[in-house]
Amino acid sequence: MTRLNRELFRLRAEILKALAHPTRLAIVDFLKTGEKCVCEIIEYLGEKQSNVSKHLSILRQTGIVDTRKDGLNVYYILKIPCVTSFFQCMDDILIKNLEENMKVLGNN
Repeated sequence: MTRLNRELFRLRAEILKALAHPTRLAIVDFLKTGEKCVCEIIEYLGEKQSNVSKHLSILRQTGIVDTRKDGLNVYYILKIPCVTSFFQCMDDILIKNLEENMKVLGNN
């Protein structure tokens, strides 16, 4: 494996690490319909502002979301909306695993 390939895999892992938390997955899923004020995200999640801000910071640092300020409000948007396509792939894996588990259970 080349050094370039290793670096690419490392960078991919950083993005996956940023997504590897239920709250951050929920934020990304919520933003798939468009830009949202941080106040909307907090209300949707039902979590403390400090906790949501921490998660948003991680998503911003890895380039998953971007921000826009309008007066006192901060708005978040998916920088690359195709990230939600990855969610469908994960759901397909979950369904496939469930189907296989159901077959195993049915054979007992």
